[in-house]
Amino acid sequence: MNYDITLRPFSDNDVALMERWLYADHVKPWYEHPLDWLKECRDRHGEFSFITHLIAELNGRPIGFCQYYDCYFSRDYEDWGMDITQPGGVFSIDYLIGEADCLRRGYAKTMVAEMLDSLRKLGAKTVIVLPDGKNAASNRLLEASGFEWDGSRYVLQLEKKEGNDNAD
Repeated sequence: MNYDITLRPFSDNDVALMERWLYADHVKPWYEHPLDWLKECRDRHGEFSFITHLIAELNGRPIGFCQYYDCYFSRDYEDWGMDITQPGGVFSIDYLIGEADCLRRGYAKTMVAEMLDSLRKLGAKTVIVLPDGKNAASNRLLEASGFEWDGSRYVLQLEKKEGNDNAD
C-alpha cells in the first residue's frame, strides 16, 4: 500500500465536515451525542482546550477525526474508574474514519499509531480507551495496537521508543 496519512490541527473550516461524519450511518452508532462532540470541537480554544483535536488526511484528503487528551483535565467530564491525581501520566484517545470509502483499509490504525507517537513525545505513561463494547472493529484495532482489556477499559503502557542514536 502506498498512502500517506497525516494528522493536522482541527480548524473552524472542519466543523461542517465533522458534523457530516458524526451523522454518517457508519459513525453515528458509536458517537451517540453528536451535538456534544460538535460543542467540544467548536470550543476547542476555550472550555475544551485541554483536548488536541486533529483531522486525518489521506494524501491531503480529509478522511477522519482523532483527538487525545490528558485524563486529569477531563475528570469533570468522564469517570475513568481510576484515581487520576496528577496531570501528564494518563491520556485517552478517540478516533473515527468519516469517509465510508476509507473503512477497513488500515487508516485508523495509522492514525492511532501517530497519536501514540505524539503521546510518547509528551511523556505520557498510560493510554486508556473506553470504546463501545459492541464496536468490534475498534476493539480489534486497539488490540492490534498493543492495548489490553483490563475488564473495564483498554489500557496501553507506553514506553519511549529509543533510537539507535545514543548521543547526549
